[in-house]
Amino acid sequence: MPCVLVVDDEPGVRESLRMLFKGDCEVATAGSVEEAERILQESTPDLILLDLVMPGRSGLDLLASLAEEVDPPPVVVLTATKTVNTAVEAMKRGAVDYITKPFEVEALRIKVRKLLERRELEREVVRLRAEVDERERLGGLVGASPPMRELFQTIRRIAASRATVLLQGESGTGKELVARAIHDLGQRADQPFVAVNCAALPDQLIESELFGHERGAFTDARDRRIGKFETAVGGTLFLDEIGELGIGVQAKLLRALQEKQIERLGGSAPIEVDVRVVAATNRDLEADVAAGRFRADLFYRVNVVPIVLPALAERREDIRRLAEHFLAAARADANRGPARIARDAIAALERYAWPGNVRELENAIARAVALAEGEVLEIADLPPAIVRASELETLGDSVRTGQLGFETALGNFEKTLIVEALSRADGNQTRAAEQLQITRRALKLKMDRYGIAAS
Repeated sequence: MPCVLVVDDEPGVRESLRMLFKGDCEVATAGSVEEAERILQESTPDLILLDLVMPGRSGLDLLASLAEEVDPPPVVVLTATKTVNTAVEAMKRGAVDYITKPFEVEALRIKVRKLLERRELEREVVRLRAEVDERERLGGLVGASPPMRELFQTIRRIAASRATVLLQGESGTGKELVARAIHDLGQRADQPFVAVNCAALPDQLIESELFGHERGAFTDARDRRIGKFETAVGGTLFLDEIGELGIGVQAKLLRALQEKQIERLGGSAPIEVDVRVVAATNRDLEADVAAGRFRADLFYRVNVVPIVLPALAERREDIRRLAEHFLAAARADANRGPARIARDAIAALERYAWPGNVRELENAIARAVALAEGEVLEIADLPPAIVRASELETLGDSVRTGQLGFETALGNFEKTLIVEALSRADGNQTRAAEQLQITRRALKLKMDRYGIAAS
């Protein structure tokens, strides 16, 4: 049952309102602002009926306090006819409506009922949005497309197990985010999550990075070093780009996975390591196994639960949602920037091929937020490659629909390429011609044909 707080210094008014709404909602009463604030510290009503003129602090003071709350209840002020100006001031300070005394009973009842219904509807909207967010987000992953819904289901199913997982997919598809989601949803969530980029270090260093070393194990090994396996004990070890490991390191990794033991370089005592391994690669490991670049026994050991991440081009329906997510994050980081993305900019994002996948989209939005000057992120704020691809797509559509002739479209395309080449070459026609793989004379003729001025 909804709750209404009546704040009025007249006992008769408080009692009459309590009786009026009896059976429809719970009614709490307060004879002063101080008493109302004490009630509000313990509970939050769904609606406040507030007298403005009271001894001591006025109803405007309570409105000022409520304005500092994150989600204050709506306020209807009760005021005498001669103080309507004060009621108008209260509306400016956040009150949703006012009623003059003596009030008409049925009108007040209808007004309160509608406000309570609206409050309940707002709460339902918040609840439904939270449910949608839960369906469309998992950790740092965002998406509602069929491939992403299937991925979320897989992550939830395997998170509680101890099985080794192999994440496969193009660069930039979010493999580390998936690894973190698996860790955070599992029984090891309160233990370390340790990530290692296997492609970032040469073999002679990655071995020490993974397994650690004893003092004096090799030149410059002045102190004992704890490796990533030991650091991740009890938790999850994420081996990114596992396909880049050399054959020698692969053999030691296989032993660690099989025996759940490691030895530091220069050490002789085995060390127990209870670690769940999530590996990732953008390579075709089966092809590498066939070519002898990756051990077959290690492949089968890490490929217990294979998960293939979809490329962004395979889930275009998520692009708008992702772009808005990255826009909000970039805007929060910069404490400035556009609040929304223009429709034609969204269309350009949805048409683009995204060879760099989600990472490229995130970088594109961050760049656009840094450059945008207005409240709306426009297509001109996007990286040139995306704008150019959109223009070419538009040209193609115009030719296909008969709105533009082939020769005209070809000329527009050629002019765009020349302008961009000159821009990259800082106006140097010789360098621009080399980029376009034509002679300088041919470039000059085309510039004259399209009216492109030399800079």
